[in-house]
Amino acid sequence: MALAVELADELVDGAKGAALPLISRDLGLSYGQVGLLASVPLLAGGLLELPLGILTGDRRRRRLAVLGGGILFVLSLVAVAGARSFLVLLAAFTLFYPASGAFVSLTQAELMDAWPDRQAQVMARWDLAGSTGAVAGPLLLTAVLAAGGGWRAAYLVLAVAAALAWLGTCLRDPLPAGSAAAPPALDPEAAGPEAAGGQPWSARAREVRAALRDWSVMRWLLLLQVADLLVDVFTGFLGLYLVKVVHLSPAVAALAIAIRLGAGLAGDAALVVVLERVSDLTVLRAGAVAAALLYPAFLLVPGTVAKLVILAALSMATAPWYPVLQARLYGSLPGRSSIAVTLSSAAGLAGGLGPLAVGLIADAFGLPWALAGLVAVPVAVLAGTAAAGPGRGEEAGPGRGEEAGPGRREHDEPQSDDELPREEGQSGREEQQSGREEQPRQGQ
Repeated sequence: MALAVELADELVDGAKGAALPLISRDLGLSYGQVGLLASVPLLAGGLLELPLGILTGDRRRRRLAVLGGGILFVLSLVAVAGARSFLVLLAAFTLFYPASGAFVSLTQAELMDAWPDRQAQVMARWDLAGSTGAVAGPLLLTAVLAAGGGWRAAYLVLAVAAALAWLGTCLRDPLPAGSAAAPPALDPEAAGPEAAGGQPWSARAREVRAALRDWSVMRWLLLLQVADLLVDVFTGFLGLYLVKVVHLSPAVAALAIAIRLGAGLAGDAALVVVLERVSDLTVLRAGAVAAALLYPAFLLVPGTVAKLVILAALSMATAPWYPVLQARLYGSLPGRSSIAVTLSSAAGLAGGLGPLAVGLIADAFGLPWALAGLVAVPVAVLAGTAAAGPGRGEEAGPGRGEEAGPGRREHDEPQSDDELPREEGQSGREEQQSGREEQPRQGQ
């Protein structure tokens, strides 16, 4: 049922993009107002979402935040359906973002804590659910319109779907701390703030600052934003590129976007199977190498059919990037998934400058040159993962080690930093005791 939360969230996102022209026509919105609907909720909602990880460090508070966020999630959709003015619509969209952060992001964090040895595999399933929702969203709107409804009716249907996901969350019992699926029980001081459950917020804020100074954490945080340039940012400019630069019709451009979404969904489905047999870093690096070859080919090759075929292959190659990198971020913060939520929110705000940068470069030098600059993205992903490997906080099970086979733990390292010294100390005591036993024998 936890995956239904991500499905509902992306269902809303997919339907919103398709419904925006209808909303704009119905409410008589200007281009400037449409731009505000995109930017203000993202910025204001992102700022409101920032303290979530700090304020919900223990399981009880996180559970309450998830349920409360789910209620606001549903109410914001109902508010959108009933909006009769721009300001009401803007307020509803703004409410949706922090509600989604509490309902969706914290549910993701709960899953990562529940399956610390299979974070890459769980993230692959999470991303597959999201991709399914993103593809199904426009189809849901089309079905509602075909049935004689409008965008308001579509948002009410989305509210019902979100309510069902929230109800499933209510009925689903949270995993107990000591269950087999939960992270191993450690000494609170060694396990971090979430294991201690009840540490003051100031302590969690210090954890965030410490994580910002840790390269093993910042690597994945930066790579997530860099990789997004060739995923979501590229998708945002794809239709414009095909119409303005390649001179295809808007219908063909819409088909290309549909092919990209469908190929991405196929890539997510394949990733679920592949990660059971191949390590996540191997998949990530293979996708980066493929993208480094396919993306320049997409920009240079003539012919509509050839471009669409290469676009589909490129979309499948980049599909593993987000789930693998996000899982690695969680793995670098073992037992501190709420800290990862806060860092992801902050990085997402900074990553919002990516589309702006591409747009400004396009204004100055033209869209072809702006998109040509994205050829550096797969190279950066490869360079960023070159030195990555098993390390502190990255010992999570299958799919993490470079040479681990299916069903085999990649590392037999201790669960905490304190285990190894204890084992060594115990070995030393045994040797001393053995020496004391031998001394009487020598005297005899």
